[in-house]
Amino acid sequence: RSVSYNAAISACGNCKQWEQALSLLTTMQANEAAPDVITYNAAISACEKCEQWQQALGLLAIMRKTGLMPNVITYNAAIFACGKSGQWQQALNLLVVMDASNLVPDVISYSAAMCGCEKGEQWQQALYLFELICEHNLSPDVITHSAAISACQKGGRWQQALAFLSSMQDSHYHADVINYTAAISTCEKGEQWQQALRLVAHMQEQQLVPNHMTYSSTISACGKCEQW
Repeated sequence: RSVSYNAAISACGNCKQWEQALSLLTTMQANEAAPDVITYNAAISACEKCEQWQQALGLLAIMRKTGLMPNVITYNAAIFACGKSGQWQQALNLLVVMDASNLVPDVISYSAAMCGCEKGEQWQQALYLFELICEHNLSPDVITHSAAISACQKGGRWQQALAFLSSMQDSHYHADVINYTAAISTCEKGEQWQQALRLVAHMQEQQLVPNHMTYSSTISACGKCEQW
């Protein structure tokens, strides 16, 4: 019976029906079918997909009260739920709780927390987390690089943004329009019009189509340096 409920809750999560997922969890308990870690992971993931961070943390607390031990997957979903809502302090706190629970955060854990810091305008914290990833010999993924580039945009660190973009490509990850636009915006803030134009040219070489924000940032970069 648990397997069927777990599958149904996961399906609700994939369809972004978090309320239905929680309703199934309640029904499961009423029918004396004991939820397990997989059940709660699926429910927390459903909340994460809909940015329901408070619900996700509530489920995490219920797990602990019922004697179930959250695993890395549980915490990653909860951190992402907080991160997507810009709840960077909650995300960082969950990393601390993981460590206290003798669970080793993986690259997904750190990337999720980075997203939260970036959204919460805590760009220095986001870049610090990137350093931790490297210190722990973890391989930064697409999400990690994207969050780092966006953090550099918030902090106006154009040199670091270009370095992260280069690192992303060296790791054989494909930078998208959002990544390039964030890097160009960072160059615009640093009045690096030549770098901005180089990035636009590189986008076209990669057959990426610049959007309105890309061109707006590039034009602004040129305007600031009177390259009209």
